Amino acid sequence: MNFDNVRVRIAPSPTGYLHVGTARTAIFNWLYARRYNGKFIVRIEDTDAERSKTELIEPILDALKWLGLDWDEPPYFQSQRMDRYKPYVDKLLEQGYAYRCFCTPEELDQRRKEAMAAKQSPSYNKKCRHLSQDEINANIEKGMPYAIRLAIPENEETSYEDLVSGTITKQNTEIEDFVILRKDGRAVYNMAVVVDDHEMEITHVIRGNDHISNTFKQIHIYKALGFDLPKFAHVPLILRPDKRKVSKRLGDKDVAEYGQEGFLPEALFNFLCLLGWSPKDDREYLPPDELKNIFSLENVNRSNPIFNEDKLLALNAEYIRKMTDHDLAVIVAPMLVAAEYTTKYWLETRWDYLRKIVGLLKERCRKMTDFVRLSAYFFYSDFEYDPKAADKRLKPESREYLTRLLDKFDSLDDFSKENLEKAMGEVSEELDVKRGKLIHPTRVAVSGISEGPGLFDILETIGKDQTVERIRRAIEFIDKRES
Repeated sequence: MNFDNVRVRIAPSPTGYLHVGTARTAIFNWLYARRYNGKFIVRIEDTDAERSKTELIEPILDALKWLGLDWDEPPYFQSQRMDRYKPYVDKLLEQGYAYRCFCTPEELDQRRKEAMAAKQSPSYNKKCRHLSQDEINANIEKGMPYAIRLAIPENEETSYEDLVSGTITKQNTEIEDFVILRKDGRAVYNMAVVVDDHEMEITHVIRGNDHISNTFKQIHIYKALGFDLPKFAHVPLILRPDKRKVSKRLGDKDVAEYGQEGFLPEALFNFLCLLGWSPKDDREYLPPDELKNIFSLENVNRSNPIFNEDKLLALNAEYIRKMTDHDLAVIVAPMLVAAEYTTKYWLETRWDYLRKIVGLLKERCRKMTDFVRLSAYFFYSDFEYDPKAADKRLKPESREYLTRLLDKFDSLDDFSKENLEKAMGEVSEELDVKRGKLIHPTRVAVSGISEGPGLFDILETIGKDQTVERIRRAIEFIDKRES
């Protein structure tokens, strides 16, 4: 295969936000371009005036950027190219590859219903394909509106070599004479796509396998216009756990939502790439920079993968663990400010403190939002105790444990992990109780919850003053519950 001058494209429609299916197709195209030093093009297909929303264009482009995808030319907009399609339609009409269709919507609908009732194909019956020139002229003189249909060669079959599925063949009787220009003069999707891909010199069309039926139609337009065909590669669709196709209409999350929920773009990129493609080994952690060097269409699977969010969570957690504390802190800082845990100025002056917190929590976080959920007590001490944790750990018997620990901790000059652990061991021996009897109530006392990183890491991080204050507060809490 010739990999010179590779040019690929992603063509999202602004009828909704960027969902994971389109995002995965964009990733495949981008990786293919980068692997072979080609060009990656973005084309916004916004010719559906009824459904397209201009306010969705920027969110789509922002989502692509968030995933780390960059394009090599300014984005194209199909709506700005509407005048480019009709000359090609006129050429097809002049050369006899297309014809005018004067059928009304009512006629077409009635014919479709009759065909379905008779258990026949509801495709167009080619009524206007056989009109004489005199009939055509008479209809035009009457001012009858018409669409333009492509004349599919009869008694033949159409084949093409798909880079994923191999040779695919369809009988031309299964391809109707489809409309290429509407009665209002607008080119339909298949016509516009062929012209755009030709003029943009697209060499490889990589898209979902739900477009295979469109490919056969587009091949006939290519051939009728005398254009060279690009290489086609139809990748498997991403399915929901219920085996239905991932869809905006079914309420599946868009890419931006995953970002808002705390998923890292590199993790989502990695995960989506593995839906329908495999490096042919057991690796799952494959950062974009590595994927650029190994991606190939030969390793695209034919079967439709299932979107498993638990696997995405696990992969996201691995990305979090592999990041430096500094890089994580850069992402977490504005989230903490937005949650009103602290201020931007405070964080700038306590950057080492933030990095230490991030380092303590990273092993327990599967999403970036977990850092916010699990870190509140590092920033303020007047937190509410988790009711279940308080009922279980801040009981009357815990009062003595916390009182003895309070005295011991308050006497320490060096508030290090080692000294804290030693101090707790001494209290454990003095009271003749297992260390767990002391650790669990202390954890709830200083954090309000029963989960988190190592207790001595927490105590060392928040420091002596905060530790003593919080244990004293917990003792008062126990006293109030007893009274």
